Amino acid sequence: MLKKILVLTILVILLTACKTKEKERIDEEKFLFGTYIKITTYHEHRGEAREAMEKAFDEIERIDKKFNSHWNNSIIDKLNKNPRVGVKLDAEGQMLFDEVDRIYKLTEGKFDITVEPLMNLWGFGREDVKLPTRAELDETMEKIDYRRVVREGDHISMEEPLNEIDTGAFLKGYATARAKVILAEEGIESAFITTISSMETLGPKPDGPWRIGIQDPSNPREILEIVNLDGQAMGISGDYQTFVEIEGKRYHHIIDPTTGYPVTDKKLVAVICKDALLGDLYSTAFFVMELEDVMEYVEANEGLDVFIVDEDSKIITSSGFEKYIR
Repeated sequence: MLKKILVLTILVILLTACKTKEKERIDEEKFLFGTYIKITTYHEHRGEAREAMEKAFDEIERIDKKFNSHWNNSIIDKLNKNPRVGVKLDAEGQMLFDEVDRIYKLTEGKFDITVEPLMNLWGFGREDVKLPTRAELDETMEKIDYRRVVREGDHISMEEPLNEIDTGAFLKGYATARAKVILAEEGIESAFITTISSMETLGPKPDGPWRIGIQDPSNPREILEIVNLDGQAMGISGDYQTFVEIEGKRYHHIIDPTTGYPVTDKKLVAVICKDALLGDLYSTAFFVMELEDVMEYVEANEGLDVFIVDEDSKIITSSGFEKYIR
């Protein structure tokens, strides 16, 4: 009898120990997409978590090499080098361009991934910058028109005068979303993935939701708001993230292709939605759209919320945003 009680006691202790083992925080960071991407997980077994995180980083790198317009011999790089000949898109590529098509139409042409000639004219990535003249802007704008991107079945090409597509407005978001899928498939239940402008959360932390600060675009060292996420994604576009300074004035990188100038009526747009691809797309789209159109669209679409800082530093949020700041 004593032996049976002893065995049962040991069994109960072992089961209790297994059940109450705390999840450990594991952080990993890698340089991909020209920036540092960080993954944080909470898991009972460090080795299993690191293996899952490595697979997630591998997926991000796969997408980077496959589609990034700035990666030599990627699908989009090949398209940019032979725009009239074009390339073949697989199902993944077609899905991405389906989303780009949809957002282009939503913004009535203001979200345009052929805008790279304007970026070059403004001098992003260069030191020798100057304010473009109206004549230079008009000439450059003639080289931008997503309607001249031709898709026929699984084939994509560009008509004259287009020569370049840029994937910067959406690809990091897609890679972040895919990393979350990989982590979930590997049994991770609590994770945070960030590229700074694109974020994904997988479940909550052990002690509650993931708390993410939204920077003040007028003073990025300060936090305007803290949002609580549990499984949602967030995309952020701001006028403080990438800019050039000309004659003492800053000009940011979110350009309206219908005017040739950076958008001036907003300083920041943060979007909360179901995955980081949509977060990336919508944060840029909403930045270039009229404020009234943004709010009307968001209120009509469930699972989509927005936080906007306008040109006067006034904060505007969708009706559902409050639930994330409780």
